[in-house]
Amino acid sequence: MNQSKPSIPSINYAPDRYKQLLNEKTERITQLLAAYKPPTATVFASPEKHFRMRAEFRIWHDRQGEDNECFYVMFEPDAPTIPIRVDDYPIGSESITALMPALLKHINLSEILKHKLFQLEFLSTTNEEVLVSLIYHRQLDSQWEKEAHQLEEKFNICVIGRARKQRLVISRDYVVETLVINSTPFSYHQQENSFTQPNAAINCKMIEWVTSHFTNHKHQDFLELYCGNGNFTIPLSKQFNKVLATEISKSSIRLAKQNCLLNDVDNIEFIRLSSDETASALKHEREFRRLKHIDIDSYAFSTVLVDPPRAGLDDATLKLVAGFENIIYISCNPNTLAENLETLYKTHSIQHFALFDQFPYTDHCECGMILQRRLSNEDSDHV
Repeated sequence: MNQSKPSIPSINYAPDRYKQLLNEKTERITQLLAAYKPPTATVFASPEKHFRMRAEFRIWHDRQGEDNECFYVMFEPDAPTIPIRVDDYPIGSESITALMPALLKHINLSEILKHKLFQLEFLSTTNEEVLVSLIYHRQLDSQWEKEAHQLEEKFNICVIGRARKQRLVISRDYVVETLVINSTPFSYHQQENSFTQPNAAINCKMIEWVTSHFTNHKHQDFLELYCGNGNFTIPLSKQFNKVLATEISKSSIRLAKQNCLLNDVDNIEFIRLSSDETASALKHEREFRRLKHIDIDSYAFSTVLVDPPRAGLDDATLKLVAGFENIIYISCNPNTLAENLETLYKTHSIQHFALFDQFPYTDHCECGMILQRRLSNEDSDHV
């Protein structure tokens, strides 16, 4: 095991070079998308440290030591068998960073908590709630539950234990995040093992950027695909008359409905449909029992938001999206965004363009585009 100076795998943490790295990323993505004539990108920089609201670490047991202590480790993608000890994690939220050493010290003092502990995951919020998942290569018993209760009380956290075919929730399996969007607070249940945006500061900027461009649509309706737990949906619902939001994940739909109640929002219908199923439903190609209580034809959609996985939009979804007057495209992969723009640019022009540095010190960057259907006589040629 490498116990030299601790480092952070996959992240070249260099706050003194942050602006330079962001400029290089901005230039690369701008050149990639230049053929589609976007306006100059609005660039949203991340905090330089304490920006990650979730983190996961493998737990490494030093069996050569007298006390068989365990450590947090991570692995480089190009060296997945060589563990790198992590004693400091400055990109983690302040809550995670403060908790990590004290929690590990407590675990090392307990044979029950430490025995065959394989992985440890953190999920935190801006209001300092933390959920910790302890993952084991053994079955957990009542003695483990007793010590897990003590762990919750000592550190004021939520604890979950997981093993093969076993999941023990000590108090609750979620945290409640409150994001302040344009001075308005929105609350979200964020559950263990469900997707959440990892950089809360940038997430707020993303939502604010989108909502700032849709302030006069109160008499129009809005469709969202890949809605997750309602991250964009709920704040945007304030700008539209009615909202239909779809997502394939059952747990995300359940959370989205809970989050509607949490925020006293009543103009959203969350439906469990994939993007291609949504396309079929809107074209009346198929009937879905999940839509039996919804009159699809009653919606006057003007705007669609898509936040697809890294693979981008499939052909059926692209065809659906191209039929909308306004398209909000949030992309975690500029390369597939560029591929999708080959189709969308035939009918739409890019009105607004933003880069959100969701993952500082890496090559990854979130893109935001707002496209508007162009008049038929507008030039759509591109290189």
